[in-house]
Amino acid sequence: MKRNRRISAVAALALAALVTGTGAGFAATTTPSAAPVATQAFDTAPATATATAPTRTFHGALPAPTGPYAAGVDVIHLTDANRPDPWVPSSGPRQLTVTMVYPAVPGTGTPAPYMTLGEAAGIIQRLKLPASSGVTPQSLSGVTTHAFDGARPQRGKHPLVVLSPAHEDPRMTLTSLATDLASHGYVVALVGDTYEDSGETLANGQTSSCAICDDPSRIDAIPASRALDVSFVIDRLTHGDTAWCLAHLIDKHEIGMAGHSIGGAAAAATMIADPRVRAGVNMDGSFHPDPTPGQINRPFLMLGTTANTDWEHPWAALGGYKKWLTVAGADHFSFSDLDLLKEQAGFPTPPLSPERGVAITREYVTAFFDQTLKGTHSPLLDGPSPDNPEVLFHP
Repeated sequence: MKRNRRISAVAALALAALVTGTGAGFAATTTPSAAPVATQAFDTAPATATATAPTRTFHGALPAPTGPYAAGVDVIHLTDANRPDPWVPSSGPRQLTVTMVYPAVPGTGTPAPYMTLGEAAGIIQRLKLPASSGVTPQSLSGVTTHAFDGARPQRGKHPLVVLSPAHEDPRMTLTSLATDLASHGYVVALVGDTYEDSGETLANGQTSSCAICDDPSRIDAIPASRALDVSFVIDRLTHGDTAWCLAHLIDKHEIGMAGHSIGGAAAAATMIADPRVRAGVNMDGSFHPDPTPGQINRPFLMLGTTANTDWEHPWAALGGYKKWLTVAGADHFSFSDLDLLKEQAGFPTPPLSPERGVAITREYVTAFFDQTLKGTHSPLLDGPSPDNPEVLFHP
């Protein structure tokens, strides 16, 4: 069974580990049968245990960006009038919520929330988180992001990187990566996948629910659907209209895309469909479907766990500059914010510390885009580094 198939059933359970303390969401990534077991164990926990559990206090914080710039943030809402929503056609045209993160002047703007209260409430409702967890809409939306609303942008034009999250995970679970890329001179578009996750707050202020989270038959269709979403977002950001007031910051000739889990499959699907995307990254996701020789002849990075065993055929099919890196001790969520939030709630984490997972992801993804979009050679990608002994290079 491919990784994205089983992750689709458990991706949201990563945050459930914040309150169960069992690490079930993470154990579920190791075997196909673990996901329903973990869900059942969580949903059917005795009421008395929940009632007597001490209330935790959760204060989450993401790591500060490492580049010379601050990270400005702006949330925009886009509607594709030419495409009905693929999952809920009765809702009308496809609506997308996109978080734009951009290089900003340090010391400007006000701290940005991690998510809206509605989005936080959607996660809590979907996971049935008890009050004793200490994870409330307020505490979850208030995770420190090191991004700033209304920050003054840096001058000049910057490459655009689109980020696509795992199935069932809202877009903000890639915020650590987005803010770091922005601090190194990238404009980042975090695309929310309406009706594919625990909730995206739309232009009307309403927060969508997940229409396909419990329907595994829809998974194979997600990458191609996201490719259409991403191409539409790129259109709106680069055609000189008013989709985003800071669109002039984008160098429309330098566009990349990275995705986590099925978002990585979406990055590959987008590269096949849209030649404007010049470089792609798949972070620990299966390909849906595997690319065939000649479909992707532009730079591509595969960054994943040592447990990922279904990348041989995609690797052979990729043309041009390519790198395959595995990270010893990482689990599936080491490449997003989720392991870090779990650790901050005081629960077990994988052998690789969440801080190292975030740091490695940021460092190698940024180095890859520096080399492929900015033309800046990065020795980090030449081979193993003593500073990062966990990172292994595929022959």
